[in-house]
Amino acid sequence: MKPVPNVPTTQKDDNDFLRFNVELTARETYLIGNIVAQWGALEHEIFHQTLLSFDNPEDDKIALPKEMNNLQFTGVLGLWKSRVIDKAKPVRSRVLQQQYDRIVALKEYRNALVHGMWNWSKTDPRKISVTRIRKKEINTTHFTVEDLADFVDRLAAINFKIRYPRGLKELALARAGQGFHVSRIGASLFMGLPLDENLLQHFPVTDNEPTRTNPGAQQEDTTDLNPVS
Repeated sequence: MKPVPNVPTTQKDDNDFLRFNVELTARETYLIGNIVAQWGALEHEIFHQTLLSFDNPEDDKIALPKEMNNLQFTGVLGLWKSRVIDKAKPVRSRVLQQQYDRIVALKEYRNALVHGMWNWSKTDPRKISVTRIRKKEINTTHFTVEDLADFVDRLAAINFKIRYPRGLKELALARAGQGFHVSRIGASLFMGLPLDENLLQHFPVTDNEPTRTNPGAQQEDTTDLNPVS
């Protein structure tokens, strides 16, 4: 696996303190970041399921089609449809087909979010727009913060269903097979390493542990060296 290259450093000039402002609110920024993360998880899972469909224990050398170079998600998505969805059992296939249709319907909106230029309405600052030039056409998509929140919710639902088409029963079986699971927030609590000051607040276990979630804090020792018998 090739390491991710570091961001190249350039010589600073007198104007290095200047930064461009896309004028998105904190909530809009959070939702857009969540959409990008959810879509990345979606693409990864679909690629993984498609790759497993080529597994053949009797053949050490498997020739993968060019679509599996993963340069275009639409190519992998098409293989997922033909090799995973169409070959699955009826109930599983029906649920996966629904998710496929939803992914196709949402793909252009995701592309607009990721590849477009953000702007806001001069008549209603609550509305934001994304302008994208593609194939000599200028396409503009309009969003409100409620639209972004709905987009996140839809992607989260799709991500769950492509992994567990049979719902909670399949999730429970997967977790049982895994044997043990700790969420990221749970791990941060156990390790005393807060992920975010606003997300993970202080959780004292006893009155004598006010700094339990502060990694660098020194715990006060209140042991009575001369107890009264």
